[in-house]
Amino acid sequence: MALLAMGGVSFCSTAAELPKHDTDTIPIPQIEVVGKDDRRVFRNIPGTVNVLTSKDLRTTIPIGAADALRKVPGLHVVDEDPASLRLNVGIRGLYPQRTSRILVLEDGVPITLNPYGEPAMYFSPLIDKMEGVEILKSSGQLLFGPQTIGGVINFVTANPPETLTNRIKINAGGGGFFSGYASHGNTVGNAGYLLTYNHKRADNLGPLGFKINDVSGKFNFNISERSQLGFKVGFFGEESNSTYVGITQAMYDAGGHDQETIAPHDLMLLDKYNASLTHRYKISDRVQLQTNAFAYYIRRNWRRQDFDRTPSASRTYERIIGSPSATDGSSIFFRETSRWRNRQYVVKGVEPRFDIQHSLFNVANTLKTGVRALWETAYEQAIHTTIPDAFNGDNRSNEERNGFAASVYAVNEFRFTDRLSANLGIRLENYDMKRELFNAGDNNSNVTHGRSVFAFIPGAGLNFAINEQVALFAGVHKGFAPPELKSALDASGAVDEIDKEESVNYELGARIAVGDYLHFSPTFFYMDFKNQQIPVLLATAGSGFANGGKSKHIGGEFGIDFDLAKALGSTQSVVIGGSFTYTDARFADDDAAVEGDVIERVVDNFLPYAPKIVFNNYVSVALNNGLGLRVSGNYVGKQYQDGNNTEQASLDGTTGALSARYVLEGTLYYTLNKRFTFNVSGKNLTNERYIASRSPQGIRVGLDRFVSAGIDFTF
Repeated sequence: MALLAMGGVSFCSTAAELPKHDTDTIPIPQIEVVGKDDRRVFRNIPGTVNVLTSKDLRTTIPIGAADALRKVPGLHVVDEDPASLRLNVGIRGLYPQRTSRILVLEDGVPITLNPYGEPAMYFSPLIDKMEGVEILKSSGQLLFGPQTIGGVINFVTANPPETLTNRIKINAGGGGFFSGYASHGNTVGNAGYLLTYNHKRADNLGPLGFKINDVSGKFNFNISERSQLGFKVGFFGEESNSTYVGITQAMYDAGGHDQETIAPHDLMLLDKYNASLTHRYKISDRVQLQTNAFAYYIRRNWRRQDFDRTPSASRTYERIIGSPSATDGSSIFFRETSRWRNRQYVVKGVEPRFDIQHSLFNVANTLKTGVRALWETAYEQAIHTTIPDAFNGDNRSNEERNGFAASVYAVNEFRFTDRLSANLGIRLENYDMKRELFNAGDNNSNVTHGRSVFAFIPGAGLNFAINEQVALFAGVHKGFAPPELKSALDASGAVDEIDKEESVNYELGARIAVGDYLHFSPTFFYMDFKNQQIPVLLATAGSGFANGGKSKHIGGEFGIDFDLAKALGSTQSVVIGGSFTYTDARFADDDAAVEGDVIERVVDNFLPYAPKIVFNNYVSVALNNGLGLRVSGNYVGKQYQDGNNTEQASLDGTTGALSARYVLEGTLYYTLNKRFTFNVSGKNLTNERYIASRSPQGIRVGLDRFVSAGIDFTF
């Protein structure tokens, strides 16, 4: 089977056909980001859209979500850990920390800690259970929100099958890595169901050890011809030795520490419980109402051992990495104390949405309009311990953060002809936030303060299909992100001067499909920021966000895939393809800077973690006898850790440039009777050694050569 990815939009030939797990399913009501538009050229979507299909995932065997997303044009992935337990993705030069400037959904439902007040991905959906991933980077974001700057990433899980279907998928590799997935589903009468279980673990995937269990159920009920009901419930549990601490520059230069667990007492315990209910009702042939209600609870308790960069004569240390006498930051001195940073998050939301077909101006129109109410709460405690591996200690601080967001949106599609369509839309966002700190300050009293943020977010797009093979598009929309709650209201309860993030985003592009053998998708973009929020962690030992002031992002991206064998009339497949992204993201003149402190930066410097060049290339060979091979490479250009574009690495490893790198991977697979697929996969085949990140607190080294093997069986 060959993969034909039009900038990440994948198509499949008939050669070496894999098990068709993504067909013969019953669609259930849920919010769709891309939908079922013509996926040859996406004729009716006025903007950049990329889709990773189930076949993409099965032929690349990604270790985690980051491994899959790095192949999409316009996206830059920063690896904090090899399994992408903490997902860090940026789009078109946006800072990737915790993917906080991208709206991340699963089956159309938000999944970040708190979508408004703390939009951070402290966990990553298991790519092992996904049937696909949708990425939207256009004015179409107005239908989702609140983040409308970089784009929308929607992880799509499988729907219930039409007939009794079971699936077992196992993958194992070095370092005790194991991923086991099992599913069972059926449709009985008017009801369908799919039950899944995923267990994933590793003893030392690089320095990382973890155990993950994920259980989910997806159900649909066809109440009548006009009414359908969908229900989804799930549990995710993680235990890992995740840490903020990376190695120092001296350790990296000396070698030998790449796969070492630097902070063995650090421990992450994360649980998530989620449920969603979606009802679709066809009021008439022209009007449809879909109501989505969802709720989830996340517990994220993280023990992190205290440490110093230079030794203190007044302290004794439990563990020292490096020279005990070093005072230059090249060593790490772990204290005998730890702190539990315990947090719990509750999110609830309801969203009725209308799809209305009408004939305004005597043309075919489709109006998508709706409202959403979302409530979110965060509880946070800091527990200090006197021994590094303790589970209990002294509660030093306690706070509660609450937010209520009301959204109204309307996007109208004007279908002037079969070839020409336009979208015009608006979104209104109002976010009320409150922070309450208990026993805070010198007087040990409670502190409460609040703030509101309002945004008017317009957008428009144009789509012109020249013919069945070529579609042109253009779009402009306002980008908006509310300030993180803890940054907007400081620890004393006062209103901090952290402004909302705003930009105006433009794009112009084309999607071209020639027969079933050539797909090409060039896009040019320009993002003009009035204020961009940059993590304070980049410049100081603090946390949260600060005003970054003006910035401008200019660039282009494209994906291309050419099936040489099909072009010559063969039923086999030999595909040469890839994607390329050029991004010039720089701080701009801030004569009209936003109020409040603007972090240290230099005009015309590159934004942190915004490489100019990122490209992927691959060759895929698929034979009719079921044998397939894919070899691909990923190049990431030079990037900087801070706004000052510091070249020289600091001895502690937290600042300095990150050199360019090129990493190869490959997959060999064989499909038998369209039910069994055997695969062998290799990551970093040349064993390239490189710095993947200097954040949050030191160097993360890219994963060494990693080989795994697996089987995928459907019955």
